[in-house]
Amino acid sequence: MEWPAMEINPEMLNKMMSKLGVGGGWSFVDVLGMEEEDVAAVPKPCCALMLLFPLTQQHEAFRASQSDMVANDSDTYFLKQTIINSCGTVALLHAVGNNKSKFAFEDGSVLKKFLDDPAGNSPDDRAKLLEANQDIQNVHTEVASEGQGWPESGQANYHIIAFAIVNGMLHEFDGKLHGPLMHGPTTEGSFVKDAAAVCRGFIERAKGEVRFSGVALCKD
Repeated sequence: MEWPAMEINPEMLNKMMSKLGVGGGWSFVDVLGMEEEDVAAVPKPCCALMLLFPLTQQHEAFRASQSDMVANDSDTYFLKQTIINSCGTVALLHAVGNNKSKFAFEDGSVLKKFLDDPAGNSPDDRAKLLEANQDIQNVHTEVASEGQGWPESGQANYHIIAFAIVNGMLHEFDGKLHGPLMHGPTTEGSFVKDAAAVCRGFIERAKGEVRFSGVALCKD
């Protein structure tokens, strides 16, 4: 199954949030860099950070070495990515799903209905629910049609992941893995700085690649 590629920036993500029935109060903003002086400018409180990065051989080798590091935390919300080009939407689901109590959802919210679906008992079950969810696919497709999309075939391949706090621990959510990765303790005050430190590892492993971007989900 394949969805259209979607441009990932605050405007597109905020449109998705609105169309999926997430009430106001929180919105995505640009993160201009991952150095400490850059992330210091990110508004607080911030409940999630998303990183877009190129898929390189170095990254794939590093991911293979992390295969046995998946956290077994039942309090996290995690789903696998099984749909091509859905990584932005999956990252959005991870960002909201692991902060659900912070949001005011509109009546009939498509996203709240998806997150609350009792059939979603495992990452695989949730992936199947997403494959079958025409409402979320329609929103993804509509928003994707308004953007410029990703680079054409033959250029760099990209992926998007999310970071959030669960039970006082910094978690990384990548739908290509079998579960979240845990990066140690964090707080609401240090979350962006701690997540950015992990993101700098992605940049360093890419050896000269500069095609990275980040967005943060912050309280208005």
